[in-house]
Amino acid sequence: MSTPRDKTFDAKARPAEWMAGLAKGLAIIEMFDGVRYTLTSAEAARHIGISRATARRCLLTLAELGYVERDADQYFKPSARLIRLSRGYTKPTSFTEAAQSMLDSMRDTLEDPVSITMLENDESVFVARAETSRVVTTGVKVGGRLPIYCSATGRVLISDLPIERAKAKLADNDRVRRTPKTCTELPALLERIDAVRHDGIAISDEEIELGMRAMAAPIRDTAGAVVAALSVSTSSARVSVEAMRARYQPVLLAQAMKLSDLWQTFERPGK
Repeated sequence: MSTPRDKTFDAKARPAEWMAGLAKGLAIIEMFDGVRYTLTSAEAARHIGISRATARRCLLTLAELGYVERDADQYFKPSARLIRLSRGYTKPTSFTEAAQSMLDSMRDTLEDPVSITMLENDESVFVARAETSRVVTTGVKVGGRLPIYCSATGRVLISDLPIERAKAKLADNDRVRRTPKTCTELPALLERIDAVRHDGIAISDEEIELGMRAMAAPIRDTAGAVVAALSVSTSSARVSVEAMRARYQPVLLAQAMKLSDLWQTFERPGK
């Protein structure tokens, strides 16, 4: 019986540059998902909707490249090379797990919620957070997203980009005026990004939501590039901008430096 044709790999439905063979190989790699450890060409063909012969050629090619190993001819399993490759993409998860105790300590010191965010699809995405009993009305949680143009974390995350790239990212954002204090004009936003480069911190003063302020600082890799942002948010009725600069900023900068050191330990070979 022939295998149903899957349009996912149909070159006619894709741009001229489309590489169907690469797509098939990646689809097979994704089948080794932590639950399945061995795979046959028949299983691969059935799962992704290609012929058994095509699936076998993909697996043999992956074996020749060192990404999978053949076991008793018909079975294939991930090689050490593929496992090392996958670890490279799980690094942020390991980093955030290791960073959690530092976030908890910082939260206890400042008595306000603190977070780590990363840039994804031109948004600031929360990847770790230490909450307080106080309610922060934005309801931020891990996996939540904020726009880069009006959030302190977003401005930090694009602060080391070349000016034209930062400008393009801001221009592509739908810069909605979320509150009367939201800055949406491109020239003014670029000035604020430039201030982040100079001061090492960003402040969003009721730009996302009235009654909420946030301050953020960069977490850097060994090359000095910004890889994440550390932030603290608070009530504008409880803490003024001046108080944030006086009390929060030294703690934020010191902890961001420690988190940069922590990140760099996960960059080293073998981690």
